[in-house]
Amino acid sequence: MLRALALLHAKIASCRACTEAGFFVAPSLIVVNQPAARPRMMLVGQAPAAASRSRGKPFSGQAGRALFHWLAQAGFSEDAFRARCYFTAITKCYPGPARGQGDRVPTARERALCRPFLERELALIRPKLILTVGRLATAHFLGDDIPLTEAIGRSFERDGRIILPLPHPSGVSRWTNDPRNRERLAQALSLLQRYREQYALA
Repeated sequence: MLRALALLHAKIASCRACTEAGFFVAPSLIVVNQPAARPRMMLVGQAPAAASRSRGKPFSGQAGRALFHWLAQAGFSEDAFRARCYFTAITKCYPGPARGQGDRVPTARERALCRPFLERELALIRPKLILTVGRLATAHFLGDDIPLTEAIGRSFERDGRIILPLPHPSGVSRWTNDPRNRERLAQALSLLQRYREQYALA
């Protein structure tokens, strides 16, 4: 599995499909988190952020601090979680900044060009639990018909895998201004804690 992943990462690093299609992206530095043994968890975000790309480590900036604060509530330390979870994203290149605040959302075409890489990662890792972080990742696995306010706080089974959505920590301060959303997040973390114990994930 590790050798196959290394070959896949080399293929991702050499990919220029988005650039050739006319998108101005910063090519991936393979910003994934790969444990030494086959992990049973996978975390899927939207795309590498600027901080993650510069450090070569996913969720290593401000959003990462919020994410690991949540995970601590489910019983995971950052080191333990990184040691047991494979991190990846819907698209592998940093898409660049948005015109407003934050990073640009990858287009449907970019997501389609990158989809085979994610499908290959899923086939190699075979995770029992997938944490989807944010709207784009959640929609990839659950479809566009389920809004985040209905998805977060619940788990779903797809193809023998458990899908557990989380909000994206980069914009969570606004999202959790609503007390109902805070309750949804708390329920999601409670479910994660249950799965951690049930499947010995930590």
